[in-house]
Amino acid sequence: MNHWIPSDSPMHSGTRALAGYSASHFAWQCSPEGVAVITLNRPERKNPLTFASYAELRQLFEALKHAKDVRVVILQGAGGNFCSGGDVHEIIAPLTRMTMPELLAFTRMTGDLVKAMRACPQPVIAAIDGVCAGAGAMLALASDMRLGTPQARVSYLFSRVGLAGADMGACSLLPRVIGQGRASELLYSGRAMTAEEGLAWGFFNQLHDPAEVSPAALQLALSLAEGPGFAHAMTKNMLHQEWNMSLDQAIEAEAQAQAICMQTQDFHRAYVAFAAKQRPMFQGN
Repeated sequence: MNHWIPSDSPMHSGTRALAGYSASHFAWQCSPEGVAVITLNRPERKNPLTFASYAELRQLFEALKHAKDVRVVILQGAGGNFCSGGDVHEIIAPLTRMTMPELLAFTRMTGDLVKAMRACPQPVIAAIDGVCAGAGAMLALASDMRLGTPQARVSYLFSRVGLAGADMGACSLLPRVIGQGRASELLYSGRAMTAEEGLAWGFFNQLHDPAEVSPAALQLALSLAEGPGFAHAMTKNMLHQEWNMSLDQAIEAEAQAQAICMQTQDFHRAYVAFAAKQRPMFQGN
């Protein structure tokens, strides 16, 4: 019953260019600067996910690992909300009729989306307004940075539908971002975290008015896109891998990572620009 996995996806492990990609289940745009914007665009339902949109997002983020023309990704929702989670009628209802192997295939697929977001080299910025719930809250959590609005409400509401708070990596990621006690409260209760709490607890990097959150995300993305892309990818990789390292291991890993970065042309460009009292023009290699 793997009907949610498209059989004709144009994406594959050899992909090198994604700027011109045509999405089927959400909006995709990419600027000449390499800033891609994914917009979940079912505003009449607060942008819920379906089997097909889950699968396409997973495949897209997996393909981004090999994309040379995308340097930063923005993830946002249309119509004043981010994402209400899995569609009640298109996902929840069918799940109640699936066998255990089918259910496990689905939950592994949703977890693979989070793993793909963490593994892609591009920084991912979530621009969050309004409802950000369930799987939508996990997409926000899997992003590298989160900009919100005062109206944003983030809910890990799995317990409210009779499920564990352990979903798509929530019990691993959320405590690392906001702390064990706060994460425990949200995952047990399913209550909404307010924007003010999210900012104070480190979930949100910044809060902006609704009309300004997407422009602010774009401004941040453009500033990152102008930076050393290879080095940014290394930073993201180290931030992820060092969760499972001792301090000694992390210091050695960073020594090796930095030595690799010192071989890039961007490192040499920065030195030449500094010597000439100019701004370096990074090219990501």
